[in-house]
Amino acid sequence: MLEVIAVIAVILAVAIAVVLVLAATKPGRFSVRREIRVHAPAEKIFPLINDFHRWVDWSPYEHKDPALKRTYSGLESGKGAVYAWDGNNNVGSGRMEILESAAPSKIVIQLDFFKPIEGHNTAEFTMLPQGDGTHVIWLMHGPASFMNKLMQVFMNLDRMIGKDFEAGLVNLKNVTEK
Repeated sequence: MLEVIAVIAVILAVAIAVVLVLAATKPGRFSVRREIRVHAPAEKIFPLINDFHRWVDWSPYEHKDPALKRTYSGLESGKGAVYAWDGNNNVGSGRMEILESAAPSKIVIQLDFFKPIEGHNTAEFTMLPQGDGTHVIWLMHGPASFMNKLMQVFMNLDRMIGKDFEAGLVNLKNVTEK
């Protein structure tokens, strides 16, 4: 019986070591990028992103917690606008601040997550005129903490976050093409 326990302990230790080594080999930065073509001018899309009060109209995260607590501070919109949230495990808690607002083509946001896992990232929205519409790019990038790398051993963060970005971009498209 003691031998069986020893074998199980060795197998468990090796499995943990393999997971830790795999996590350590993950890149030190991550990036998630999604794009969509919207049949609307950038001037119509830009205000929906540049004003955090308008995110409720299109952001996929706004409806994951019906009791989500929102706090707005700083400027009403544009550079210096701040949005903080506190919600359930689906959305956690965090804060966003617009660092750059170049109408109608680019918005850069400092994105800080506090719960369930702390992270400090940058989100960028780029709107490029394309014929009678706009090519919209939603990009999030930042450092990959060891916890982030550990999660990447078991799940594809690009696919997980990317599906939310895709839903948000479709929502943005639907709102602006009305």
